[in-house]
Amino acid sequence: MTFDPSARRSSFGKRKPVDAQQLRGLRSEVWSSGSVSSAEAEKLFEMNRTAAPTADWTDFFVEAICEFLLSQGEPRGYVTEDEATWLLRHINRDGKIETGAELELIVKLLERAEYAPATLRRFALKALEQTVVTGKGPTRSGRAKKGYIDDSEVALIRRLIFAPAGDGPASVSKAEAEMLFRLKDATLRKNNSPEWKKLFVQGVANHLMGHQSYVPPSPEEELRFEAPYKSDPFGHILSKLGNDLPSGHEFRDAVFGEDEGKASAQFDREVAADAEVTPEESDWLKRLFSNGGEARDEYEQALLDFLAQERGRPF
Repeated sequence: MTFDPSARRSSFGKRKPVDAQQLRGLRSEVWSSGSVSSAEAEKLFEMNRTAAPTADWTDFFVEAICEFLLSQGEPRGYVTEDEATWLLRHINRDGKIETGAELELIVKLLERAEYAPATLRRFALKALEQTVVTGKGPTRSGRAKKGYIDDSEVALIRRLIFAPAGDGPASVSKAEAEMLFRLKDATLRKNNSPEWKKLFVQGVANHLMGHQSYVPPSPEEELRFEAPYKSDPFGHILSKLGNDLPSGHEFRDAVFGEDEGKASAQFDREVAADAEVTPEESDWLKRLFSNGGEARDEYEQALLDFLAQERGRPF
């Protein structure tokens, strides 16, 4: 689900929409060379500060800036620290996300990128949390009430915490799970989206029981991988001879390949181990449950029921 900022237009009364003719001209100008230049990216950010948050403008703005960030630098598909700093400098001019287009840009970037600094996901999630708590932000109109989560915010939080790039790719980190608890406490007994309870349970359960075996290489590592090299199955082993001798399994794997059966069995053991809620995780849950100072609420009970059903059984 893509966030449609046009539904929040009332809080941007002085902004003017970019009409269809202007958009056609911008598309022709920006894509004429096949790529987005730095000057064009700067211009689009300036336009976004005065443009009404329509769906058509947001689609174009997000598409162009994503292309600029993911295609210009090296390695392609990566958001480097410098690029993330550039992006946040343009978005975080007054300490907050002003428009839905800027929020959608971060979300889409994390969905498309192979790697991005964790600061981007944390920044966007913090903005959404503040919006829910205060009732003011890029997903709310000027008269919106605070302390509830609507459908669009649930969709954005889901996309962010499960995005492939960022803090724990496609998995929920401890900090994100704790954010879900804070949002739950702030919105209890409010008119929340019907999807909010499901997301809370799935998100916290993913943190407790999910298995994450893939960590994307850093930009520096990826550049080394992409550098031209001579194919040689013995190269990485023989290069060790100046320091130590290769082990038997390293030599065998270099010649015949990794034993798929053993690798699969090891993977299954790791998945099963991660699915068990450890004593440390159980203590962590108890601390979070006690924060509200009341008996278990419906969200906490739904989480416990899910964990018991999946045989996590925290306590």
